[in-house]
Formats: sequence, C-alpha cells, structure tokens
Amino acid sequence: MITLGEYIIEKQHQFPEATGELTQLLGAIRLASKVVNREINKAGLVDIIGSTGLENVQGEVQQKLDLYANEKFKAALEARGEVCGIASEEEDEFVAFDSERGKNSKYVVLIDPLDGSSNIDVNVSVGTIFSIYRRISEQGESVQERDFLQPGREQVAAGYVVYGSSTMLVYTTGHGVHGFTCDPSLGVFYLSHENMSLPKAGSMYSINEGNYLKFPQGVKKYLKFCQEIDPPTQRPYTSRYIGSLVSDFHRNLLKGGIYIYPSTASAPTGKLRLLYECNPMAFLAEQAGGKASDGFTRIMDIEPQELHQRVPFFCGSSDMVDKAESMMREYSPEDAPK
Repeated sequence: MITLGEYIIEKQHQFPEATGELTQLLGAIRLASKVVNREINKAGLVDIIGSTGLENVQGEVQQKLDLYANEKFKAALEARGEVCGIASEEEDEFVAFDSERGKNSKYVVLIDPLDGSSNIDVNVSVGTIFSIYRRISEQGESVQERDFLQPGREQVAAGYVVYGSSTMLVYTTGHGVHGFTCDPSLGVFYLSHENMSLPKAGSMYSINEGNYLKFPQGVKKYLKFCQEIDPPTQRPYTSRYIGSLVSDFHRNLLKGGIYIYPSTASAPTGKLRLLYECNPMAFLAEQAGGKASDGFTRIMDIEPQELHQRVPFFCGSSDMVDKAESMMREYSPEDAPK
C-alpha cells in the first residue's frame, strides 16, 4: 500500500515550480489532522466538548474543539514555513506569518478547522476543509488580504478530512481527486480511493427541509421534482442529510447526489462561506466530474469581496445540479444575478 506522503512525492512532478513546498504544506495538514483526530476520539472522556461561550466573527457560538483545531492547524502550518499566512473561519481577520521564511513563502491557506463541530456532542462525523492558493503579492513582504480574496478557479489544491467511522483525507491538486484512509494502529494514511468520480446522475439529495417555508421558489420546485414518482429516473430520490458539510459531500461523492444549502428568508445570501467551504468543495466536485453553483453561477467564478462572504450552494452530480439550476432560473427569476 502507498502512503499519503509517498503519493504526494510521487506526484510532485505535476508541480515543478513548487520545488517541494506544496508537498511540505500538505504534510503539515496531514500532521495537524492526526492530532485533531486524536482529540475528537477522546471527546466525552476529557473536557474538550461543548461551547466556549464565545462567538466567532459570524456571530456563531464556538465549540471548544473549534478553537483547539484552529490552533493546531495554525501552528502546524506556521512551523513548516511554507505558508505566508492563513485565513480561518474561526479568525476575525487573516493571520500573517511574518518570519523571514514565512514572508518568502509562496502559499496561503484558507481553512474551516472543524466543520460540523456542533455535532461532536452526539457522536456525528465532522471534518476539516482546506484550500490552498499561490500568493499574488510580492514574496518577501507580509501577506495581504488580496492574497486570500482570489476566485476559486485559482486554487492550487483543496481537500477535506472526514473524522468518522474511519478517518479519511481527500484532496485534489487539479489532477483528479484522491482519498486516503488512516490506519489507526499506525497513524498512517494509505491510498484507498484513487481518482474518485462523482456519478453524473445521483439518487440522493441533501438539504435541511426544516427550512422549506423559507426557501426560494426554485428550490421548492426542485424538491417537489426530487419527490415525484418516476421509476425510469430513479425518482423519488432518497433524502439524506447529516448536517455536516464534509460528511454529506463525502457520501454524495462516493454514491452520487446533490447537496443544497440555499438562501433563505432569514439568510438571503446563504449560510456557507465561499472561501472556507464552497470553493474547496467546488474544486473537488469539478475534479471528480461534478458541478458546484450558487444556483445561477459557477461557484469558482465568483469574485470574493470579503473573507467571510456567504453564498448559496448547490453541489454534486452534474445532472442534478443542472436540473436545480434550471428550476432556479425558471421559477425564481427575481433571485437571478442582475
């Protein structure tokens, strides 16, 4: 079996300009994920679960493991010296690594350190999402906000770690999507899913239907379509919603389906973050043969305006996303971009 480290080194030739930095950077993410996984597996045995009583910049209550994961990923990325700064869902502003080596580094990382952390208390799978860009400011200077406000199409790499019944790290560098499963007895990630592919047509949809009354009309129409009886198209589709983006996306990646987190009356711009969640998942989806959209526009073509920008999110099997987009345009013309 080939390990994650061996696989990354083997594929280094795909990035001759990186001269090993990208390999080291992914190694730092691998290391931090193992540390976070260890603590997640101790949840309930030590004082690591529950709320801190603090709120992040989005006004959401932070969990203890949110802050723990954030600190571990930040420390691991700074220690390797291949990153000039990070932006995190748990930080109000971006964090610059201003050592001499940090200033001369080529890459920035955007990260959701612990997606779905509110599920920790009830033993539901959670994850980490990361996105890597090449800086656009001059090397040798402190990182700037514009280095992070790049459209998703400029990503160098993206991926996630899902902490579930097994721990898996899934990533892309623009050359397919590859998954590695951690052997808990050794703490080593081994290649288990090479060149992962999203089925063109799926039979599952993932959405919080409890918000149905707040959805745009196009989303309501699409849900009715999913629930109609039509055996030739495998409808009605199966509804599967975990409430952890990483877990829902991972299931759909393996089996085919669509994940939807639309705008609502109470969240007119959506809830998911463009930079920390939607762009990396969109990159993975497209590399696996799927699609990602805000209902009208390709996610990776959206020009970010702020670090914590939110957008509606439709992601998964290409045929399903196409159908959802068509209904958004047909039934919700008032929601379409002007």
